[in-house]
Amino acid sequence: MAEARDTFDEKTPSSPVIADRHVDERILEHSHDADVALQALQYSEGQVVTLDEATNKRLLRIIDWHLMPLMCVVYGLNYLDKTTISYASIMGLETDLHLVGNQYEWLGSMFYFGYLGWEYGANQLLQRMPLGKYSAVCIILWGMVLSCFAAVDNFGGAVAIRLFLGVCEASVTPGFALLTSQWYTRTEQGQRTGLWFSFNGFGQIIGGAIAYGIAVGTEKNGSSIAPWKIIFLATGLCTVCVGFLFLWVIPDNQLNARWLSPEDRILAIERVRINQQGIGNKHFKMYQFKEALTDPMTWAFAFYSLVADIPNGGISNFFSQLIENFGYTETQSLLYGIPGGAVEVIALIASGFMGDWLGRRLLCSMGGLMSAMIGMILIIALPMSNNTGPQTFRPQDAPRYVPAEITIVVCYGVCLLDLAFIWWWYDRQNKKKALIRASADYAKMENQEWLDLTDGENAEFVYTL
Repeated sequence: MAEARDTFDEKTPSSPVIADRHVDERILEHSHDADVALQALQYSEGQVVTLDEATNKRLLRIIDWHLMPLMCVVYGLNYLDKTTISYASIMGLETDLHLVGNQYEWLGSMFYFGYLGWEYGANQLLQRMPLGKYSAVCIILWGMVLSCFAAVDNFGGAVAIRLFLGVCEASVTPGFALLTSQWYTRTEQGQRTGLWFSFNGFGQIIGGAIAYGIAVGTEKNGSSIAPWKIIFLATGLCTVCVGFLFLWVIPDNQLNARWLSPEDRILAIERVRINQQGIGNKHFKMYQFKEALTDPMTWAFAFYSLVADIPNGGISNFFSQLIENFGYTETQSLLYGIPGGAVEVIALIASGFMGDWLGRRLLCSMGGLMSAMIGMILIIALPMSNNTGPQTFRPQDAPRYVPAEITIVVCYGVCLLDLAFIWWWYDRQNKKKALIRASADYAKMENQEWLDLTDGENAEFVYTL
């Protein structure tokens, strides 16, 4: 299959190569605290194998078929579960819960309050707990919480459910990002991330169809409970079932994947060596925490998430109501949200593929933002006579929501500037690391990939632009 190489010997280490020579001694001192992959490779008779292309493709197929279907379904449910309240809002929820004033808007916000409040705790647990098992528990809990919404009969109860729903779902996106980086090489991650993220769109398609079917069916035949409660029960119980399946299938890492042979587990680790980031480390290291806090990119990505989620939250919670305000009936608005989901699926899969193919992920992201900005500007700027059919915000149906639309355009513009800064900074860091690798005293440490170095310490780590 391949040649074997000597593994890293902690007692007689070779010269480490890192971006800052002053941390050499610290790295060697804590080499026993390295990535779990290094321990696995040391247990495998002191050998690390180099994969041939056929073996790599075989492993990739196995990994794809076991991880991607479940990750896609769960992420689709993740979006559907957040937006179920949007469907329910035009199916009697506001009347039955006696919502007045801006109480519905507060229900939309409570999810994000719970999500934001628990994000730090969620990320700590994702690092310290078994990744697959912890993620599965969160999925089961969020399904149970969502199902409980069917028993709510007042604003206070709805607030509690939405808050805990945000807490339970706070681990999903960061957990899936960890799973993807753990199992796939950098050249594979964009397409896989685009694939499971595209199920936001599938969630919108399926959710709209289910809500439409329930609305039409209950209107014709009646039901013992309110139609909006059926939606919460259906999506919540489905999520619980998928969560138990996730618990059985998705491993914590390559080392306990029951669908891989012992030899293939080591090979699955070896195939991601090129990432220069390991597969997992459960130990907290204060110097790494401090480095993260002083890294401009930590704040750049945090700022991007904050600004980008302002329009995202509004559109997610008011999507059905916005379509209804275009001039459609309540049941039609449930069905006509489906094309938007289809566009999202195509755009996400295409951007993920293009990002990996061109090696320009940030450029593809900026292109998507510019498209969204143009669409929103057209909605604001075009006169009513230039809009086609019922796709208008007619004054007699609803306000034009111009302030909200302008806010969305501004947010997208700020995100574009933030992405440009991220690209500039990473390009600058890549050039600095290239100079380090080209220096005469540069020598790469054996198994450096598994020593749990930060991207700042590891000169071999190159940022994907």
